Amino acid sequence: MGMIYYGSDTEPIHIEDRALAHLKVVIATKLRRNESFTLSWTHPEGDAPGRSTIWLHPSIPLRFVFDTPESPELVAKWINAMANSASTTGGITMVTEDMLSGLEVDGPDAPTA
Repeated sequence: MGMIYYGSDTEPIHIEDRALAHLKVVIATKLRRNESFTLSWTHPEGDAPGRSTIWLHPSIPLRFVFDTPESPELVAKWINAMANSASTTGGITMVTEDMLSGLEVDGPDAPTA
């Protein structure tokens, strides 16, 4: 289970390593362009039930921590799905890799792996 440390918060956001690797690409791309957006996720099993949303901005410190030392092979369709949602008013909504079938993920600004 990977983690995102956001701002001065000492409590990490837990996201599965493979999903976090894909999310990191999208977040880095958006922040490099000085674009702000939201990120929403449902709380993982073992945490309090519910969902959370954070506002990501280039000036707010952000750190990604992975459990595994190896980087996974990235799936362009998964990155594109998250990038497309980042450009909407709802921001990035975490989707699992198995939810990709049937999603519209093509677009002129969608990054590729």
